[in-house]
Amino acid sequence: MTIEPLLPLTNHLPEPDMALAERIFAELRERTVDGPGVTREAYGRGEQIAHEMLSREAGLLGLETSVDAGGNMLVTLPGREPDGKRVLMGSHLDSVPVGGNFDGAAGVLAGLAVLAGWCNAGMRPRRDVSVIAIRAEESNWFPYSYVGSKSALGRLPADALEVRRSDTGRTLREHMVDLGLDPDQVAAGVPQLRPEDLAAYVELHIEQGPVLIGADVPASLVTGIRGSFRYREMKVLGEYAHSGAVPMAWRHDAVVAASQLVVFIQQEWERMEAEGHDMTATVGIMSTDPSQHAFSKISGEVSMSIDIRSHDTATLDEMKRRLHIALDRIAEERGARFETGPLTASAPAVMDAHLIEVFGKAMRDLGLPHYAMASGAGHDAAVFAGAGVPTLMLFVRNQNGSHNPDEAMEMEDFHHSVRLLGAGIRALAEEPEGARA
Repeated sequence: MTIEPLLPLTNHLPEPDMALAERIFAELRERTVDGPGVTREAYGRGEQIAHEMLSREAGLLGLETSVDAGGNMLVTLPGREPDGKRVLMGSHLDSVPVGGNFDGAAGVLAGLAVLAGWCNAGMRPRRDVSVIAIRAEESNWFPYSYVGSKSALGRLPADALEVRRSDTGRTLREHMVDLGLDPDQVAAGVPQLRPEDLAAYVELHIEQGPVLIGADVPASLVTGIRGSFRYREMKVLGEYAHSGAVPMAWRHDAVVAASQLVVFIQQEWERMEAEGHDMTATVGIMSTDPSQHAFSKISGEVSMSIDIRSHDTATLDEMKRRLHIALDRIAEERGARFETGPLTASAPAVMDAHLIEVFGKAMRDLGLPHYAMASGAGHDAAVFAGAGVPTLMLFVRNQNGSHNPDEAMEMEDFHHSVRLLGAGIRALAEEPEGARA
């Protein structure tokens, strides 16, 4: 599909500062490089470097900055007639280990490029407009979803502060203290951002799958975000025994039980899709114990994970029900037992209809194809939507997926998407007070 490189912006809207965004992308990569990719560990060195860079650039632009008790940073352009309703855009700055340079950071730098363009043109919106850099979105560091956004909204349970980081073994609380933050205020559930004070939250993010590549469009609106339930630390326990000495009838093979469960999950996914359910199912971890496994040994233990996602809470509940029936059945058949470990979950999120309308108009005004899709991956936007904040996501076309060093967002696509972000944010920031009442 051919897209005009750059149609004129409407209503004298300033061009975003793309040179600034590209320069910071390059510096982020240089300073957080880890082999072929980047590593910006949550509440650690890499993420902190990114936050300090954002603060530096905001200061050079004359923007206001603040850091909340949980470490989330706000960069604000004050409005000329603030009405107590802030328009918020942003994303996260942490990455997975040896990940890509654009996942998360694209949303923060897009927002900064928009505000920089406005500052360069001497434009001030009616409402306050802020970019938020959210902490710890990637749950591989701390096995708890959306630490930063939940802490910002006063929704992070106190016991989450005792979760330990995967690489250091130290608690979230300890890492917060290291950075001079206030975990006690976070534990008390004190909201740093009140939903009633937010006119909107808009998160630009690279697409993490191939849909926009297949559709041949540079950007899309996101209509909803899948929720999930996850068993991250499941154990399948059988009995270790000699591979040649124990007949089939006497075996309690953890590998066979785990494999039977994997086949069940895949087949059940196929059945539920045929029944009309939206769902994905993934076993991302499956391994025997390297300290005990051997070529001539029946395995007595398998570690595995299960990740089920859907846009529909009823589908998640139904799959969980079917899964537990299967666990009991397979355990009895194989003489094994399943220890599921902790259950973590996130609720599906629906994007705001008014924001979809506002940004859909901006798409048309900019000559972009009007394209909408749902997000299979989780994002901080789901937390804001769940708290009652009018929320929208924008996806940018990106090759080679994400969570790997080969992310390949084209700067031309990013430019189209940042202009879209700026046009929609400008419309929201100029809305008269009580326009949606």
